[in-house]
Amino acid sequence: MIYTNYQRELKKHTKIYMTFFDYGEQDFIMCEMCQQDRAVDIHHLDSRGMGGSKAKDYIENLMGLCRDCHNQAENDSAFNMFCRIKHLEHVCHQVYALIEYEKKFKKNENRTN
Repeated sequence: MIYTNYQRELKKHTKIYMTFFDYGEQDFIMCEMCQQDRAVDIHHLDSRGMGGSKAKDYIENLMGLCRDCHNQAENDSAFNMFCRIKHLEHVCHQVYALIEYEKKFKKNENRTN
C-alpha cells in the first residue's frame, strides 16, 4: 500500500487499522457494528487508559466505529464485548482472504515456472 501525506499524519493505531484492511484515504470505511454510518473513530477494545499506551495498538484491539457505536462501546462493557467478538470475526475473514490470495498467487506462479 502506498502511503499518502494524509496517512503519514494519522495516528499510529489508525495507520495499523487502515493498512491491515487495505483502506485508502478516500475509502468509505463503514462502522463495523451498525453498518449504517461512516466509521469516524478507531476504538481500542481494550482501553489504552490515561497516557495512551502504544502497546495496545494491534489489529485485534482496533475497531472502526461510528460516533454512536463508539460512545456505546466506551460506556457499556457488554456492548464492548460484543464489539470484540464481531471485530475478531472481521479480522479472521481478512486473514482468510489473504491466505486464499497467497495460495492463488503461488499456484499461478508455479504454472508459469
